[in-house]
Amino acid sequence: MEMKRLFNQFALLLFVPICVLSMNQSLNDDVLGLIVFKADIRDPNGKLVSWNEDDDSPCNWVGVKCNPRSNRVSELVLDGFALSGRIGRGLLQLRFLTKLSLVKNNFTGSISLSLARLENLRVIDLSENSLSGPIPGDYFQQCGSLRSISLANNKFSGQIPDSLSSCSTLAAINFSSNQLVGSLPSGIWSLNALRSLDLSDNLLDDEIPKGIEGMNNLRTIDLSTNQFSGQIPDGIGSCLLLRSIDFSENSFSGSLPNTIQKLGLCTVLNLGKNSFAGEVPEWIGEMGKLETLDLSENNFSGQVSTSIEKLQSLKVLDISWNSLTGSLPSWVFKLGLQSVLLSGNRLSGDMDSLFSSSKNSLNGGLQVLDLSHNGLTGEIPSAIGDFGGLKFLNLSRNSLVGGIPANIRELKALDVLDLSENQLTGSIPLEIGGATSLKELRLEKNSLGGIIPISIKSCSSLATLVLSRNNLTGPIPAGLAELTYLQNVDLSFNKLTGALPKQLANLPNLLSFNISHNQLKGELPAGGFFNTISPSSVSSNPSLCGAVVNRSCPGVLPKPIVLNPNSTESTPGSIPQSLGHKKIILSISALVAIGAAAVIVIGVIAITVLNLRVRSSTSRSAAALTLSGDDDYSHSPTTDANSGKLVMFSGDPDFSTGAHALLNKDCELGRGGFGAVYRTVLRDGRPVAIKKLTVSSLVKSQEDFEREVKKLGKLRHNNLVALEGYYWTQSLQLLIYEYVSGGSLYKHLHEGSGGNFLSWNERFNIILGTAKSLAHLHQMNIIHYNLKSSNILIDSSGDPKVADFGLARLLPMLDRYVLSSKIQSALGYMAPEFACRTVKITEKCDVYGFGVLVLEVVTGKRPVEYMEDDVVVLCDNVRGALEEGRVEECVDGKLQGHFPAEEAIPVMKLGLICTSQVPSNRPDMGEVVNILELIRCPSEGQEELI
Repeated sequence: MEMKRLFNQFALLLFVPICVLSMNQSLNDDVLGLIVFKADIRDPNGKLVSWNEDDDSPCNWVGVKCNPRSNRVSELVLDGFALSGRIGRGLLQLRFLTKLSLVKNNFTGSISLSLARLENLRVIDLSENSLSGPIPGDYFQQCGSLRSISLANNKFSGQIPDSLSSCSTLAAINFSSNQLVGSLPSGIWSLNALRSLDLSDNLLDDEIPKGIEGMNNLRTIDLSTNQFSGQIPDGIGSCLLLRSIDFSENSFSGSLPNTIQKLGLCTVLNLGKNSFAGEVPEWIGEMGKLETLDLSENNFSGQVSTSIEKLQSLKVLDISWNSLTGSLPSWVFKLGLQSVLLSGNRLSGDMDSLFSSSKNSLNGGLQVLDLSHNGLTGEIPSAIGDFGGLKFLNLSRNSLVGGIPANIRELKALDVLDLSENQLTGSIPLEIGGATSLKELRLEKNSLGGIIPISIKSCSSLATLVLSRNNLTGPIPAGLAELTYLQNVDLSFNKLTGALPKQLANLPNLLSFNISHNQLKGELPAGGFFNTISPSSVSSNPSLCGAVVNRSCPGVLPKPIVLNPNSTESTPGSIPQSLGHKKIILSISALVAIGAAAVIVIGVIAITVLNLRVRSSTSRSAAALTLSGDDDYSHSPTTDANSGKLVMFSGDPDFSTGAHALLNKDCELGRGGFGAVYRTVLRDGRPVAIKKLTVSSLVKSQEDFEREVKKLGKLRHNNLVALEGYYWTQSLQLLIYEYVSGGSLYKHLHEGSGGNFLSWNERFNIILGTAKSLAHLHQMNIIHYNLKSSNILIDSSGDPKVADFGLARLLPMLDRYVLSSKIQSALGYMAPEFACRTVKITEKCDVYGFGVLVLEVVTGKRPVEYMEDDVVVLCDNVRGALEEGRVEECVDGKLQGHFPAEEAIPVMKLGLICTSQVPSNRPDMGEVVNILELIRCPSEGQEELI
């Protein structure tokens, strides 16, 4: 037993492949393999505590399953164990493993370890981790009997390797939610056994390669949320077993291929958010098994195809946001549909007539009905109450008239009711309180009158209430204060009267409360959200008072003391007759005291009012950032014109604690061409850096801004500062980054003091890490434009993180003046082609800046040094020293000879090559990385080490 323990420890220390022991030896290969695997990872929750190296067999260990005949490990399932670290080569010892599942952990690093070489392995599932880097080109050259592989929800980059097509036994591939680029491998359609292919949510582009007609076993294909273009190949109609097709959110164009109608087993056809054109084909009705049809956000025209009525299995119909015309067909209410979305077209028709013609066959199972942004007329039919299962009803932006039917109370499951921007009249029915599940009620821009019904308090889940721009009268009901989930309230532009209920200050989740342009009076509630409410949200209420509206409230004075001069009592407060006849004569000293007291009181009031105004102004600025939200990304829709939109790419942390940082100079980290950067801390204790953009006049529209920022937010690399979110208003844009604690490279090189300076190893690692980050950016077709030492941050481990990448994409055009004056502000880093309008700006501009940075790191000198009588350009200085054979003298004197000349001199030569005046003479950043790795390890072989 002692000998076995020593052998185990020896294997752990050396991390060498473990030799297969003979059967007569007691040492178990599987035990060794798993112990070596465990040694490479962290187990914060102690999930693997049962893994004991002294055991003869691992078959009773947590997550391990053995074949009962051979007693060898056949399955390793460690899903959701919160494990972290690298996936080590100990797993290669599990020669009889058939299934490996490490889902929902925190594994990092690359997957250079080719698990596919295990000849018995059938299933690999590494989804929902933090694995990164490109998938090696030869990773799938030896696939054994692999049937299923999932790398979904990681951070893999680069192209899908062509070697994937050699895995002839693969039945399921899932590489979704990564950062893969390029086109599909041309041989992917040679995988005849493939049943499921999911490559969604990547950056793949180009056209779908030919040959899909050979996929006789394909059941599901998901290429959504990529950048594919061209037409859908006709051959897809030959994949007769296809049940689900999702090509949404791409750039496909043209008309739909007729061959799709052959897919009689297809239940899901999602082609939304593309550029398809023409009419919705009549043959769509031949796909009798369809349950979901999504053709939304395309360029389809003509009338709604009557053939859709044949689809008796259809549950979800979404043909919204096209250019469809004609009457809204009545059959949409007859089919057994659960979701009908026809918004954003040019459909017409009388709502009441449509319902009347369908009243004997209304679909009671309907849950989502969106007919907004059309040209529908007539009244909202009372039959709407027959849709008892309805959860979402949107009839906004039509020309509907009449009142809101009282039997709205029958919609007990309704979450969202949007009837805004119509011509509705009458009052809000008292029965609205019967829709007890309401979370969002929008009735703005109608002609509704009467009061806000007190029954609204029965809608206990209400979060959004928008009743603006109507003719509502009467007071704001105190029952609103009982709706604890309220976040956004807009009652502006009505005729509301009375005072605001003081209890509103107790609402815990309120984000906006707009009561402007009414006839409200009295003092605003004190406390909570109302301490920071925007002045514009309460404006145009002449009788409202308080610091926010800059109008003092009348004081509440005590009743005056009435004195009876004829009283003979000597009780406290009475005045003896001896003081005079019906007169009270005060002494001069008393008058002086009273006057002084009055002056003091007035002064205190004035100072208090001023303080309240200052605090209100500060709080308003901070409140604009105190937002939260939901959706795929966390964001905050709001109706307050002074509020903005906050989006966090991961989770939904409370951002409110950091709002003060924008007003506090002490929190400022620095300023650059794009704006100032501040440090703040989220409520969960995590620090972030906020870049307040100061090029607002140059920033694109909100739609373009958000699209570009979200692309940058997807970028993840160990040497890039992660973009974690953003904040948008028309006048203010913020970018929220991870906080890097070690300061900038510029400060380490040029502002260090005493013995605190960068060693050669630290400098080399900074150069290499920066090169890798630029290579990754260029692989994603992103040019940095603004590379300089002040934009290289050093983390707590001494590794570099490149900041300010891709910000030029936020500008409406890549104007050279803007780039040179706003971005490339640091003299010495700018490539010479910036001065020539006839030369194209490419990634080679970054290569030039990187070359200057390399020389700056090695020499410790700034790119341009201003002497008393001269200007020294670093590139020229090092190049001259090289020609004279004294380049070694250029190395930073702080290193005092403690550097390997065999590394320092080649690195400087590489920097000079990168700063070539001719762009084509500069290497690509991928080549730079390879050269640097060769300089560091000139004799290292090609074998991958884990």
